[in-house]
Amino acid sequence: MKWLLTALLLLPLTAITASSLDQIPFKTTDGKHASLKDDAGKVILIVNVASLCGNTPQYAALEQLYRQYGSQGFIILGFPCNDFGAQEPGSNEEIKAFCTSKYQVTFPLFDKIHVKGIEQAPLYAALTGPEAKFPGDVKWNFGKFLIGRNGEVIARFEPKMKPDNPAIVTAIETALKAQPATP
Repeated sequence: MKWLLTALLLLPLTAITASSLDQIPFKTTDGKHASLKDDAGKVILIVNVASLCGNTPQYAALEQLYRQYGSQGFIILGFPCNDFGAQEPGSNEEIKAFCTSKYQVTFPLFDKIHVKGIEQAPLYAALTGPEAKFPGDVKWNFGKFLIGRNGEVIARFEPKMKPDNPAIVTAIETALKAQPATP
């Protein structure tokens, strides 16, 4: 009987944990509140980015993908992260200036966050936690999560896989062909 009571008390917590990704708040580089709900119905590529990483040149391929598929309902969300080798030490303003001047980045960048550890951002806790479709910590900068038009994670790509890799391009093109979920 005691275990049943405990299970019933924990049920609401499970419902909160299993809630949709689009309800998880985060902030833009200028401190405004945002969520995946802002891009509902789009195909979203979430990437933890860094300016001083061996993978930093991936910004160019990410921007190319964004320009190629953006008009079809595709968006990239870049989340600067300093969790790996202190490779993103700058402020939001410095990061944005670097990305726009060096790589002509036009896709949205967000507030610098933690993608692992005790300060892990809620979005990354949902993307990588034990209940996630692709659980496990992000291994380095430029880990990628692809979210379909219906708001569900459909693929995960490791940091070394470049954005123009045929597997990523095919996954994006396939997701773009899917119709958005009806409300």
